[in-house]
Amino acid sequence: MSLYTAETRRLTKRRFTRFFVLGTLLVLAAIVAGMFFTNHKASPERLAAAQAEADSQYQFAVQQASKETADCQAAQGTPAAQNYPPCDQIYQPAREDFRAEWYMDPMFDFREQFGFLVTALAALLAVMAFVIGATYVGAEWSSGGMMNLLLWRPRRLQVLGTKLAALLVSLGVFTVVVSAAWTGLFVLTAQLRGTLAGMTSGAWQSILLMELRGMVLVLAAGAVGFGLASLGRHTAMALGAAIGAIIVFQFGLGTVLSLAKVPFAEAYLVPVWALAWMDKSAVATDWNSCDYSSTSGCEPATITITWPMAGGVLAAVVLLIVGAAMWTMRSRDVT
Repeated sequence: MSLYTAETRRLTKRRFTRFFVLGTLLVLAAIVAGMFFTNHKASPERLAAAQAEADSQYQFAVQQASKETADCQAAQGTPAAQNYPPCDQIYQPAREDFRAEWYMDPMFDFREQFGFLVTALAALLAVMAFVIGATYVGAEWSSGGMMNLLLWRPRRLQVLGTKLAALLVSLGVFTVVVSAAWTGLFVLTAQLRGTLAGMTSGAWQSILLMELRGMVLVLAAGAVGFGLASLGRHTAMALGAAIGAIIVFQFGLGTVLSLAKVPFAEAYLVPVWALAWMDKSAVATDWNSCDYSSTSGCEPATITITWPMAGGVLAAVVLLIVGAAMWTMRSRDVT
């Protein structure tokens, strides 16, 4: 049996891997079920009921406005007049302010809403990949399995590289399968509980590219978890680094930057870069600045983070951590 095959079997046979994958799938299934049962297709009956509700609300608003105007006019010349604005400024409802679609049950619009769901899928799978990648190699170090393996295969970089390859290939295959199922289930949801209107070939291509970027994010998360655990020779190293990054570098750093009124504070936080990668761009705003325009007045300055910029940062982080793990694996004793 080749080393790659053995490592793939080791990864997929681990109980932690199976339970964590199962838990992730249950969360995803709950999201699909929630979207399915909370959305409804716009049938003629539902449209008629919504139109009736809109008409009823409009008539009620007209009656209230008429009563308010009459009370205002009656109060003129009395102390109660101060309780009213000028009578001709009292809001008079317009028919277009009560549209039937505002009174309908939510309907799943695939084109408008599926992009957010792809981002949610990528985020959940990235968390799963990070934890599985960290525990996969971390358990080998803490249990002594890595030392035993190196007695059989003394080529350190080949062993660690093969483990990483087995992890990334497995994560890639899993992500492709889950993404395909995710897309299919929401296409079915749109057909039964919403609409697929506007889904041109260009729209499908955009979704496919977004899912590919999501897969890259998942693979990067798995590689980072793997690299951190290998650097610390323990799962706790990766998980501790993740918790520290969330608490210190996200909440703590975000608070400090806001108090210090640092320009474009959002641009220093990971979520903005992740969104820029998934959505192709993200805007960071300097709320303490004033970019004056004769047409729009004082507007805060903004910068746009594009997906190539986010991809470059993501690649640099992965290469730095995985490269450091490979370097330490080669340069120090295995104890």
